[in-house]
Amino acid sequence: MNVLSTARRGHPGLYWWAVAMAALAVVLAVAAVVDQRTLMGAPLWFKPLKFAVSFVAYGGALAWMLGQLRVPALRRTGWVIVAASAVEMAVIVGQAARGVRSHFNDDTVGDQLLFGLMGATIVVLYLATAAIALRFLREPGRDRAAGTAIRLGLLVGLVGLGVGFVMSAIGSHAVGVADGGPGLPFVGWSTTGGDLRVAHFVGMHALQALPLLAAALAATGRFTEEARTRAVTVAALTYGAVVLLLTWQALRGQPLLAPDALTLGTLAVVVLGAAGALATGRERVPR
Repeated sequence: MNVLSTARRGHPGLYWWAVAMAALAVVLAVAAVVDQRTLMGAPLWFKPLKFAVSFVAYGGALAWMLGQLRVPALRRTGWVIVAASAVEMAVIVGQAARGVRSHFNDDTVGDQLLFGLMGATIVVLYLATAAIALRFLREPGRDRAAGTAIRLGLLVGLVGLGVGFVMSAIGSHAVGVADGGPGLPFVGWSTTGGDLRVAHFVGMHALQALPLLAAALAATGRFTEEARTRAVTVAALTYGAVVLLLTWQALRGQPLLAPDALTLGTLAVVVLGAAGALATGRERVPR
């Protein structure tokens, strides 16, 4: 409950936006069961459901992060994020209700305008998240490991958000195949070609993964602050490298679950490098 109270104190708007998205996710899950229509080979309501769940994590994590600041700050920035997110969700849910695509839809002038509006909200979200990252880069944290996790989580998250601009530039999620083909259950990531949504998703959720890692390490009570900070830093660098690898894999038209030798070799180098860095810097709390 302390996490929830911290998030509510950090930014009530972002906190209640996350709560609203959690409620919407339940409604959309029911809609997906009741309404069996499909769009481009996937259940119609899966896309807005995925975005609702993502905004729960995104809004909740940012609210909690702002609660880590020594004094309340970035109130307007938080409300800008809420407003931009609300516009994007309204378009996605509205287009799903019409039974048409929300992304990369240029079928009519209205559809083009709505997709352009979503593109504008992505720019706003990116800049607002960058503003929060910049604040944390100069704000001393109560715990160095947790502060490092927040800072690096925001930076890797910005890389993940940036993959969205790559998708907009090429005009599709998939690379080497058409959007809407065979994909993994629920997420829909292509199983026949590259899919930039993988890197986009993984990168954005560094916002939650890295602070959770820092909290888990602190909860054990077995590591010094220096050791925890080092572990979080190595994890963040590894996480960022994986996001770049996933982006590169997708741009080469390669499905997530069908990596070639070059992709696997690069992943092995990343993993071994991380393991080596952790092994040389392991330090426990003296007993």
